[in-house]
Amino acid sequence: MAGVNGCIKYSMFTFNFLFWLCGILILALSIWVRVGSDSQGILNSTNVSSSSHVAADILIAVGAIIMIMGFLGCCGAIKESRCMLLLFFIGLLLILLLQVAAGILGAVLKSESDRIINETLHDNTELLSTTGESAKQFQQAMAEFQKEFKCCGLINGAADWGNNFQQHPKLCECVDTCTIYNGTQVYKEPCISAIKDLLAKSFIIVIGIAFGLAVIEILGLVFSMVLYCQIGSK
Repeated sequence: MAGVNGCIKYSMFTFNFLFWLCGILILALSIWVRVGSDSQGILNSTNVSSSSHVAADILIAVGAIIMIMGFLGCCGAIKESRCMLLLFFIGLLLILLLQVAAGILGAVLKSESDRIINETLHDNTELLSTTGESAKQFQQAMAEFQKEFKCCGLINGAADWGNNFQQHPKLCECVDTCTIYNGTQVYKEPCISAIKDLLAKSFIIVIGIAFGLAVIEILGLVFSMVLYCQIGSK
């Protein structure tokens, strides 16, 4: 019996150490999704940022909590503390339930989120043709995005830039897959599709992390409860 208990104890410790490492990985990936996206400069200049990064913000918090929970589980396993193991179990269960609730809420609000993103991008098309100081940050971010992703404008191509295109004719200049606008070869595709693709990829990364995390959490619940019961039976 002691051998079985020892096996469970050290398996639990190993699992929680890996769980702690997973917390670090989730925290790092979530921060990368939150601040390292290629579209970040554009999103920071619009209202899309607040709605598109909510999931990443939640995972940043979850990653930090998991690091703490992993440490708590390791201590509970090594010291064979039923109190620590119970706290670990309850905390892990709450995190899992919150993830399920967030997933359901995200699925229900997905169409609404897509609508808000579309409306916001359409509304901010006007920023490309204005000359005010408030629009310069967005225009600069958009120019860099166009160059990297070989697109032009947000919705209607080069026409979105209005009179600003005449002042900066090299904004959308290209050498292949081009169309002619005001006598200049420019990228044919507007950038709205590229922005949506980047948001979708970030969302997929977040969903993948969440599903992988759920599997790990379920294993953690099983391990902790088994060890909790084994310690109680001594």
